[in-house]
Amino acid sequence: MELDDLASVLANSDFFRICDVEQRRLLAFASEQRSFKAGDYLYRRGDVSQGAYVLVSGSVLAGEGDAADKLHRLDEPGTVLGELGLVLERPRRSSMKAESDVQGLFVPRSAFVKLMRQYPDMAERAAAHVALELDEFLGTMSAFGQRDGLR
Repeated sequence: MELDDLASVLANSDFFRICDVEQRRLLAFASEQRSFKAGDYLYRRGDVSQGAYVLVSGSVLAGEGDAADKLHRLDEPGTVLGELGLVLERPRRSSMKAESDVQGLFVPRSAFVKLMRQYPDMAERAAAHVALELDEFLGTMSAFGQRDGLR
């Protein structure tokens, strides 16, 4: 893929809409196209994160183990896999396994962090995006707790 094509992959992702066109081009330049065969792991639970993937094509299964009832299929192009890996160097909390042949774009944390240092306004948008997603997640979890009488 050409640089503009890679930047378009980032533009199709909800998360990377926090970046302007030039910032997406810079990230695309620093990113790496990666291919996985069905059954390959993009990463495993416990691996220390070095960045995040943007799904270009194919489908992945996300979860903590191999139990089918605990896995979630992700197959929407532009989906960011492991987005917290863009800012945190921590062990992964789940695994990502290719269900089919997968094409992905790996965005290294080092490039993302460098860009946030150069563009503080982008860092603010990233923080707001993560906070919004966390609020949605906590709201969903709270609703489950209320429904199941856990509160």
